[in-house]
Amino acid sequence: MKFERELLKGIAPVVVLETLSRGKMYGYELSEAIEAKSQNVLTLGQGTLYPLLYNLEAQKLVTSEWETSGSSRKRKYYSITSKGKERLETDKVQLADLFKALKLVFGNSIVTA
Repeated sequence: MKFERELLKGIAPVVVLETLSRGKMYGYELSEAIEAKSQNVLTLGQGTLYPLLYNLEAQKLVTSEWETSGSSRKRKYYSITSKGKERLETDKVQLADLFKALKLVFGNSIVTA
């Protein structure tokens, strides 16, 4: 199941920061990691991912640097900053509270894995 774009919009920055907290990645690698970890539920296409990364970089939550890979191809790698780590922790607390509230509202009608 794919999420509606508007529903995913609010969660995407947290998902990106969480994924980058495990190590630096270039855009395509980041997109693939998110899809794999979410069992293909969360997908961020280029038109969503790169503007999001630029926005996170402008907020100083991530940083980027160009690196040349073994195949001499230059790739832009993104890393989470200390400010990004702080934001991630705050967002995770808010998400936990949101999940609790949704469980109260929906009760057992929400199926969890």
